[in-house]
Parts: sequence; structure tokens; C-alpha cells
Amino acid sequence: MPPHSAWPVDPAVLLPFVIAVALIELTPGPNMGWLALVSLARGRLAGFAAVAGVTVGLAAWMLAAAFGLTEVLLAWPALYQLIRWAGVIFLLWLAWEAWRGDGDPAAGDGDDHRTIRGLFLRGLTGNLLNPKAAVFYVALLPTFMRPDHGSPLAQALTLGGLHLLVAAAVHALIVLGAARAGGLVLTRMQGPALRALMAGGLVAVALWMAWQTRG
Repeated sequence: MPPHSAWPVDPAVLLPFVIAVALIELTPGPNMGWLALVSLARGRLAGFAAVAGVTVGLAAWMLAAAFGLTEVLLAWPALYQLIRWAGVIFLLWLAWEAWRGDGDPAAGDGDDHRTIRGLFLRGLTGNLLNPKAAVFYVALLPTFMRPDHGSPLAQALTLGGLHLLVAAAVHALIVLGAARAGGLVLTRMQGPALRALMAGGLVAVALWMAWQTRG
């Protein structure tokens, strides 16, 4: 077994890091709300497609942070605000789309390839337009990095990859729980009522994101 100094990260920080990111991911936020809404209305497969998009979006921010690209957000607050409001507007657009009935889960098969691809891209876009993800990596990862182990890049990639695994696991549990509840909801709500539920939920998620990323 190699000495601890040969590990890319300090083994002593792994458990505290996993606990910290698990608690962060379990804190209600825009991702959790959106994934629950998708899974509630469209089912488990659609929810997992959305999780895949969210995870790839998080991975993009993690790589950007690891290579120092997200420092631009801290140096240029206007860019942070631009991305932030673009994300809020994107969620409001999804709410309007749900209200109009585009992709109404009661109107067709939520498992077709176009729906799955669309939900993946929406999850990806929603996270790329969430600057809080970048700030998360910039603020959290350095506190668990140690100078007597791997290079800063190796440590950032290792810890960031571990965060992605924890986030994906938490999001998968949200999908499973919401999809199970969705069967009951879909039997009681159809057409305009279901569209109103989705649209109202997405507006709430947009407002939630605007508040959570305010600065």
C-alpha cells in the first residue's frame, strides 16, 4: 500500500469531504426541484435523462474550476450576473413551455428519444447557466486540498469527480422517489391541471435560483 503522501489527495479528507458535499446536495435547491418535477410528471427514465444532463453540466463547471477558468466569474461580477439571469430566464421559458403544453406528459410517450435527448440538454443547459456551481468548486475544493499530496490540478479533479458521484447518487434518489409519487399524481391530474402544476413548479424553481445565486 503506497504511503499517504503518494495519494493524489489526503485520505483523511475523503470522508469529511463526502459528508460535506452530501449535505450540500441534500439541501433543497433548483436542481432538486427541477428533477423532482420532471420525474413526477414524466417518470423515472425521463428523470434519469435529466440527471445525466445536470451531471455533465456540473462536470463542465468542475473542469473549468480545476483549470482556473472560473476565476473570471470572480473577477467580473457582471459576467456572473449575466449567467445568473440567463439561467433564471431559461427556467421561466421552461415554465411557459409547460403551460402551453409542449411535451405534456399526459399527451404522449415520455420515453421517446426526442424527449430523453431534450431533457438531457435542458439539464445540461440549466447547470451551465447556474454560476453558483462554479463558485461552489472555487470555494469548497481548496479547503480539502493539501500541499504535501498531488498537484492542485490532480487534487481538484479527484475531489471534483468524487463530488459528481455523490451528486449523481443524491439526484438519482430524488428521481426514484418523485417518479414513484408521480403515478398517483398522474391518475388524479390531467390536462390543464397538470400543466399548471408543472408551470407553477418551474416558476418557483426559477425564483428559487434567483434568490440562491444572488451574490
